[in-house]
Amino acid sequence: MNATQLGLLTGLTLGVAAAFGGFGAFLAVLVLGGLGLFVGRVLDGKIDVSQYIGRGR
Repeated sequence: MNATQLGLLTGLTLGVAAAFGGFGAFLAVLVLGGLGLFVGRVLDGKIDVSQYIGRGR
């Protein structure tokens, strides 16, 4: 999945959350989506967190 498809999917998901769940659901999806993006980047090796968890010294 490329960045354009991922952006489209994220926008659609946030739109559905805002339409059916209101602003609180929109914020929850936004925060959880950001957390998922961060975890995905760590697992892909794009973000190195070894200095924060005490490994890789």
